[in-house]
Amino acid sequence: MFFRRGARMLRWLVCGRLGPVWMWKALLLFLAIAFAGQLLGVIFNKSNVQSAARSIFTSPDAQGPSLGSCQPHTHIMFLKTHKTASSTVLNMLYRFGDEHNLRFALPLGYQLGYPLPFNAHRVKGYRGPRAIEFHIMGNHMRFNKPEVEKVMPADTFYFSIIRDPVALAESSFAYYKEVAPAFRKAKGLGEFADDPKKFYDPRLRNNHYAHNLLWFDFGLDSNANFSLALARLGEDMIRRTFKLILVSEYFDQSMILLRHALCWPLDAVVFFSLNARQQKPISAGGTLPNLSLTPEQREKLRQWNAFDWYLYKAFNKTFWKEIDKFGHAQMEKEVRLLRMRREDLARVCLRDGGKPVEAHRIRDKSIRPFQSGLIKILGYELQPGLDNTTQMSCLRMIRPEIQYKDVLDSKQFPQFHAIPAQQQSQRLLVAVGGTFIKQEPPRKGIKETGGEAGAGGRTLEEGMKDWEGNRLVRNNQTLVRENGKGRLR
Repeated sequence: MFFRRGARMLRWLVCGRLGPVWMWKALLLFLAIAFAGQLLGVIFNKSNVQSAARSIFTSPDAQGPSLGSCQPHTHIMFLKTHKTASSTVLNMLYRFGDEHNLRFALPLGYQLGYPLPFNAHRVKGYRGPRAIEFHIMGNHMRFNKPEVEKVMPADTFYFSIIRDPVALAESSFAYYKEVAPAFRKAKGLGEFADDPKKFYDPRLRNNHYAHNLLWFDFGLDSNANFSLALARLGEDMIRRTFKLILVSEYFDQSMILLRHALCWPLDAVVFFSLNARQQKPISAGGTLPNLSLTPEQREKLRQWNAFDWYLYKAFNKTFWKEIDKFGHAQMEKEVRLLRMRREDLARVCLRDGGKPVEAHRIRDKSIRPFQSGLIKILGYELQPGLDNTTQMSCLRMIRPEIQYKDVLDSKQFPQFHAIPAQQQSQRLLVAVGGTFIKQEPPRKGIKETGGEAGAGGRTLEEGMKDWEGNRLVRNNQTLVRENGKGRLR
C-alpha cells in the first residue's frame, strides 16, 4: 500500500507539476544505474584488495633474487641468545617449519631447561638419540653440544646471534631488573656499571643475566676470570660448531646472509620486530629503570662483560668478512629488496600503518605479547577484512613466541591439548626471555645442584669439562683446557 501511494504521488508530481514522464523515467533509470555502479564498485574494490592481498604472498617478489640450484636447509639449530632480537629470528623458524610441516624440538615448558646446560630429555617427545627426526631447534637453552647432537641430525646447520654487550646490558637491565638480584639492588644501570662486584653475587638465581650473558648462553663459564687463552678457546669452540653468527646491530644484512646460507625464499626472512619494548612503565605509578650511561660507564660494562666483548669483536669481524665475500653492492641491493618487501607486507597485514602497539590495545587477546616487569612489550594488530589465507600468513608473522610455541605444540602433540585452558595457563613454566614464573621440576638423571648455588644452574667448573668434552683445570680461578702436550694459558 505504501509503495502504491508513493508511485501515485510521484506520477502526480511528474505529470502535473514537474514535466514529462519520459524525462523522469530517464532520471530514475540514471540514478538506479549510478547506485548499482557504486555498489558494484565497492564490491569489486573489496574483491581487488583481497585479491591483491592473496597474491602478495605468491608473487615473484616473495621468492627474491635467485639462489641458484641449492636446496633449502630443513635441519636447523638456532642458539637463541638473550636480548639480541632472537625472538624475531625464532619467529622466522616457526613460520618456515609451520608452513612446511617440519617437526620442532620443542621444550616441555617454554625453554629447554634454561639456565641448566641443555639435556636431550628436555625435548618433548624425545625417545633416545635420533630415534625421531627433528628438523628445527630454537628455544632458549644453555648450549651443550653433545646433548644437542643426540636430538638433531648430523647435517644440522647451527647458527646464532650476538649483540654489543653494552646494548645487551641496557636491554637486560630493563627487562630483568625485577628478577636478577644484581640489577634489582642498583638504582640505575650507571650505578651498576660503576662497581658491578658490589651488586653481583654469582650464587644467586638469575644473576647470570648480569654478567657475560652471551658467553653463558653458549654454555661457557661466565664467572671465570678473563684471559686471552680462555677467550680464544671459547671462540674456537663456537667457530667449529656454528656456521653463521648473526649480528643484531646489522639485522637486515644478517637476514640476507641467513637466507643465502639456508637457501630460503625472501619472504622466509622478512620480519616484523617482535618482543620490542616501549619506553614507558606498565603502571601509572611505575618508574622506568635508569639506563643512562657515561662513556666511562660504557667502557666499564665492556670490561665487566669481557668475554662477551671479545666474542662480539671477533664475530663482528667475521661477519663483515662474509659481507666482503658476498659483495657490498649485492648486499645493498638485497637489503633494499628486503625492506621494500617488509613495507609491502606491513601495508597488507598490519593495522595503523604497521606501528607496534601496547598489548592491552590489541583486540585479539590470543596475540597479545607476554608482559614482564615495568617494561611494556609491544605487539601488532592485523588489518581487518583479510581473506582466510592472507590472514593466516600475516598472523604467522606477528604471533608472539609463547603463543606460537603453543600452536606448534598442539599441532605436534594434539593428545596433550585436550586440557582446559585454565590448567594450560597454570603449566606455564618459564616465560620468554627467562623470567621465572614457576620452577620446572627436575627430571630423573638431571642434577639440579652446584655451581650458582640457588641459581638453578651449573657452570662449567663443576663438571670440569667444556661441551666438547675437554677436561678443564683451574689456573688462578680461570678454566683452561688440558691436552696431552700441556695446558693452554
